[in-house]
Amino acid sequence: VQVVESGGGLVQAGGFLRLSCAASGSIFNIFDMGWYRQAPGKQRELVTTITRDGRVFDVDSVKGRFTVSRDNAKNTMYLQMTSLKPEDTAVYYCHANIQTTMRGPRNVYWGQGTQVTVSS
Repeated sequence: VQVVESGGGLVQAGGFLRLSCAASGSIFNIFDMGWYRQAPGKQRELVTTITRDGRVFDVDSVKGRFTVSRDNAKNTMYLQMTSLKPEDTAVYYCHANIQTTMRGPRNVYWGQGTQVTVSS
C-alpha cells in the first residue's frame, strides 16, 4: 500500500491550494483519513480528519478556511485550503487507516509529505 500526497507549493498570503492524497495497492477498505502538518521546529499536528461516510473534524485554526473531502471510489482525499496565512506553512502529511483484506487488521499509513509555503 502506498499513500502519496501532491499539490503543495508556494503561494502568497490570502491565496489557495488544493492538496490530494491518493492511496494505492492492495486495499480492501479505507476508514478514517486525515491531514496533519509539521512546521519547522514544531511537532506534527492534526489539521482535519474525515470518516468514510464523510463526517469531518477540523481544528479551530483552519475552520472556515480549509475543506476536506474524499472520493471513496478513487481512494483519494483532498484538502482545499483558502485564505492561506504564513502560519500555515508546513509539510502536510496524509494519514489513512487502511484494511487490506476483509478479515485483516486496520493499519495506519502515512504519505511522504508535501511542502506548503505561504509568503507574507
